Amino acid sequence: MSRLSPVREALVRYLVSGLAAVVLVGLLGVWLARRAGEAEAIRDAKDQTQLFAHGSVEPAIGAGFLTGDPRALDAVDRIVEEGVVNDEGVVRVKIWDRSGRIVYSDMPSLIGSRYHLGAEDLAEFKGERAHAEVSDLSKPENRYERQYGELLEVYLPIEAPGGLPLRYEAYYRSSFVDARGRRIFRQFAPAMLGGLLLLALIQLPLAWQLAKGVERGQRDRERLLQRAVEASDVERRRIARDLHDGVVQDLAAVSFSLSAAAEGAPPPYDAELREAAAETRHGIGQLRTLLVDIYPPELHRAGLEAALTDVLASASARGLETALEVEPGASLGRDTEALFFRVAQEAIRNTVKHSGAKHLSVCVRSMDGRARLEVDDDGRGFDPTSAGGEGHFGLRAVEELVHEAGGELQVDSTVGEGSRVSVEVDA
Repeated sequence: MSRLSPVREALVRYLVSGLAAVVLVGLLGVWLARRAGEAEAIRDAKDQTQLFAHGSVEPAIGAGFLTGDPRALDAVDRIVEEGVVNDEGVVRVKIWDRSGRIVYSDMPSLIGSRYHLGAEDLAEFKGERAHAEVSDLSKPENRYERQYGELLEVYLPIEAPGGLPLRYEAYYRSSFVDARGRRIFRQFAPAMLGGLLLLALIQLPLAWQLAKGVERGQRDRERLLQRAVEASDVERRRIARDLHDGVVQDLAAVSFSLSAAAEGAPPPYDAELREAAAETRHGIGQLRTLLVDIYPPELHRAGLEAALTDVLASASARGLETALEVEPGASLGRDTEALFFRVAQEAIRNTVKHSGAKHLSVCVRSMDGRARLEVDDDGRGFDPTSAGGEGHFGLRAVEELVHEAGGELQVDSTVGEGSRVSVEVDA
């Protein structure tokens, strides 16, 4: 799977986070607009109820209203039917006296009915302010309003002729509240959402410039790393050449000379000369092993398998049981071979120096256009999350090379259960 460039990846993250912020703020705005609409609807219902109660209904209450005079009730009923009750807002009007009797209602069957009034209900016959609450439709006096569903009940005190206190009630549909909530949202939503989108668009060029700066910095770092790697390769080849053509050849000549001198030397000098020749040859072998570690002469001449065999030979010389498996016919590019060799070399070096392992295996295979290297050992293991672990600096260095090649390096290890270093790149 191809990876996005750092700039595009940063912009995608910015756009996703910006869209999420717009959605979250938008949802919050919808909720706040609904709450604001409900609050405004309640205020409108209170104002409208006060206007009708004090401006229209209260002045129409005549002397015979409390005694049930039909003409007095008809006068109030005309005002209620013509100006108060309507299909979109108020569905019911009731007027109570302090005894719990419904003196008037646009539902005639309620007129004259009596219901118990508690202390709080009686307190509502005093004062001038209107109050609102969700109507309790389970009460028997509200049985005719149940067909309308949830209702908002607004009530306030009024006076009959002679100053007798009454309580005026108006019942509003829930659609009255919902309509004002939608109106508030339509008024504020475009400005709110538009402002959020505009802010995100204004910041988009800034995010682009920042991402481009990050990408330039990453390219510069990759170039420096590549130059360092190339300089390291040149220096490795120079050191390997100088050692091979200088010190190794000189020690080889010394070894031959000591062997020749031992043939004609009398005892016990002959034995000492032979021992010196053997030690010299052993030193030559160690130097040649070191030369393989410094720069593998077989990597590009004989292939990755031969170079890894040479590296594993140095581990075998230190007592580890090694195994190498390179998939037959695996086609690896020159850069992939070099990358796999560097990673394997570093992993094997860490295994030999730090793990205390008895078995070490290296496996190279390819599948579906991908190449994979695995280095496994049964050593003491370590904590991969530890940034300062001994021997881990080399792995962190080759990890940069792996990422630069578009691959992925993974280190799996558990304390006491060995380690696995794996690399996967395009073949």
